[in-house]
Amino acid sequence: MESNLSYEDAYKELAEIAHEIEMESISVDVLAEKVKRASDLITFCQSKLRSTEDEVGNIIKQIENQSEK
Repeated sequence: MESNLSYEDAYKELAEIAHEIEMESISVDVLAEKVKRASDLITFCQSKLRSTEDEVGNIIKQIENQSEK
């Protein structure tokens, strides 16, 4: 996966692939590679979401710890 890919870009590309598949505008010859790319994008987005969730959780804990002092 590209190192400079943002969540928004990945999500947009994933939506485009899904739309192409739904509209049946992808030839059978490239369908497998589009599905593989979609799988990679889903994994990337899930990882980004988990990472962000962990980071936000840590920030909330820090705030809570500071307010307890």
